[in-house]
Amino acid sequence: MDPHDLVTRNTVEVVTDAELHTLLGKSPRRVYAGYEPSGEIHLGHLITVNKLLDMQSAGFEVTVLLADLHAFLNRKGTLEQVEELTRYNRECFEALGLKNVRYIVGSSLQLEPGYQLLVLRLAQQITLNRATRSMDEVGRMMEHPTVSQMIYPIMQMVDIARLGVDAAVGGIDQRKIHMLAREHLPAVGFPAPVCVHTPILLGLDGEKMSSSKGNFISVADSEETIRKKMQKAFCPPAVQDNPVLQILEHHIFPRCAEVTVHRQPKFGGDRTFSGYTELEQAYGSGGIHPLDLKRTVADYLAEIFSCVRDRFTSGD
Repeated sequence: MDPHDLVTRNTVEVVTDAELHTLLGKSPRRVYAGYEPSGEIHLGHLITVNKLLDMQSAGFEVTVLLADLHAFLNRKGTLEQVEELTRYNRECFEALGLKNVRYIVGSSLQLEPGYQLLVLRLAQQITLNRATRSMDEVGRMMEHPTVSQMIYPIMQMVDIARLGVDAAVGGIDQRKIHMLAREHLPAVGFPAPVCVHTPILLGLDGEKMSSSKGNFISVADSEETIRKKMQKAFCPPAVQDNPVLQILEHHIFPRCAEVTVHRQPKFGGDRTFSGYTELEQAYGSGGIHPLDLKRTVADYLAEIFSCVRDRFTSGD
């Protein structure tokens, strides 16, 4: 696949596409994504993991920032709790295919004097209102924001600068922080990053994915649990806002050249699809039953996540 197509597939937007074209002509070219170590790795994380894999295939050097201090600032746990999750998250990411990449633990970078001075310089430029608005989609308990959560977006901007990356990957909920970085980093001597934004997918119940609702599939789920969750998943006849189709588009087809829907001969037998659009059209026209679709997704997710289960079972 063409490098530009790899970078842009399954994205909401790229800011800007013209800058991306220029960047694709540069060598080396570097990209990063940051993750708060705050719990189980699940399908919500996997969408940016898949995008980093796309960008690695497109010739980017990849950095994964395990943002322990960001998790702490965002009230996701004590430093001790976050430290333990940091190690676990890295093992999950490696098992999911993020190998031959640079892993950086945030606190190893973010407590350096030069880093902190840059945070303070940027803090002089950014109003409290802008900082608060930038956290609208990513902050926890933002009805009563803390000062620590105002430091969060500024540190994320400095991460981009100090890691020396050309591009930043994140869900569309990261957009406001990324736009702050594009606006303010040039004023302190760093280039504006190209920003690649992925969609926020629905939970299995068709509502917003949430850890409190448990409406997601974790990489730690057993094969039996995956199948039970998929059996109960919301799967309307329509293709719009269908969480099962979203999993196929964003998680299965990026990793599988073909997808086979297994059916009994009396229901038409097996059908193999070489692309998501073909499958979506078949489902939208009634050619694939929702139950068969959910069973197919369960089969493929169980196989994709087997590498994570095997890693922790073997103790490697």
